[in-house]
Amino acid sequence: MKLLTVNFLTCAVKACKTSPASFPLHFKDAELEQREMGYNPTFLQNILPRLNWVAITTIAAELGFNNIPALKPEGTFESEEEQKVMRDLHTLLLETEVMEGKMVCGHCGHEYKIKEGIANFLLPNHLGEFNRCFPPNDVYGAEGGAVWCLS
Repeated sequence: MKLLTVNFLTCAVKACKTSPASFPLHFKDAELEQREMGYNPTFLQNILPRLNWVAITTIAAELGFNNIPALKPEGTFESEEEQKVMRDLHTLLLETEVMEGKMVCGHCGHEYKIKEGIANFLLPNHLGEFNRCFPPNDVYGAEGGAVWCLS
């Protein structure tokens, strides 16, 4: 999972939808892998306005990338210093992948496992938004006149 992706993810638990603590998700036991990729400054300049910079700096600091500036870069990106910042962003967002570990919600503490670079966002039934009741003796197996619900 590329770190760029995490900037667009929030906790899927219904109770967390309105909590600012549910974003960004925080990494736990993350195993990182670097995969070299061609530098594309145009892509970075176009994606930069869409990034939540506080989330990016939080994630970067948690993973040990201390070379990301506290303020979002702006400008023409022509100076050597600006180019270095853009290359560091390229490395963080596009070349760094989390292969194994977990992402944890800062609000509810739910953990989303990452395996082979893929995060599992399927929630157990008790945390999801699914709320449906089944009548007695229906195809889902309610027996003895019981009505049961998934919520």
